[in-house]
Amino acid sequence: MIDIDDSVLKDIKTGFNLPPKPELLSQLQDTLKEPEPNLHQIAELISTDIATSAAVLKVINSSSYGMARTITDIRQAVMFLGLDSITTLVTGFLIKQAFDQKTCAIKLERFWDTATEIADVATLIGKKIKSKVPVENLHMLGLFHDAGIPAMAMKYGNYLDVLTTANQQPTVNLVAHEATYYQTNHAVIGYYLASSWNLPKAICQLILRHHDIDYFNENHPSDEKLCMATLKMAENLVYTNKRFVSDPDWPHVKTAVLKVLDLEEDDYQDIKDDAQEYFIE
Repeated sequence: MIDIDDSVLKDIKTGFNLPPKPELLSQLQDTLKEPEPNLHQIAELISTDIATSAAVLKVINSSSYGMARTITDIRQAVMFLGLDSITTLVTGFLIKQAFDQKTCAIKLERFWDTATEIADVATLIGKKIKSKVPVENLHMLGLFHDAGIPAMAMKYGNYLDVLTTANQQPTVNLVAHEATYYQTNHAVIGYYLASSWNLPKAICQLILRHHDIDYFNENHPSDEKLCMATLKMAENLVYTNKRFVSDPDWPHVKTAVLKVLDLEEDDYQDIKDDAQEYFIE
């Protein structure tokens, strides 16, 4: 069990120069809090940011949506995607833009490619098992769960060395190495970042606990356990396809993950095959 109190968060706030929540996201979240959010108003809001608008249009016109014609109007895109999907898409784009490569010790493009792959595979799993958890939540968790890594890479000039050491010891997860060097880890930093960006509280907690192998031994709402189980499977499938070894956490959580997702070993192998096809494509 990871215990986070206000004093810990205060130490993080003073010690880390985390990217502030963008004004566009603040305005979007405020609009979504209204009793009946107006899609046209949201579209107008997104339209004020050219880069975000372009990102939304790029996604909706991608092959994964299979649109019969090209969507060029952000209002049409918002109407088609709906509130939850557009919020996840905009939030994901903004977090990628929030870190500066010039001051970061790791290659951000490579990092976000992997985060996107985990988010996509988590969505694939969610659709495959017909999870009761909205795929938007799975995608957001997949994209954000490791956001503490670039934050640490911006603070610590030797972070790439720690990351390399962790990659060379595939049986020990990254947070253990981070704790040895820095007395904190990317799960804690990611939790603070997600909280400061006002992501859903359940998502923030899952980010905090995503390397805690005791999580599945505790009582949690079923939808949150489904999210965590989906994330851990997605992490392992991406890790396996890119590094040809299991994710360090997987041997400790596999049995619990399959139980939560109500999957047999054959079902897992089917999903594993689908993930391999994703990487081939």
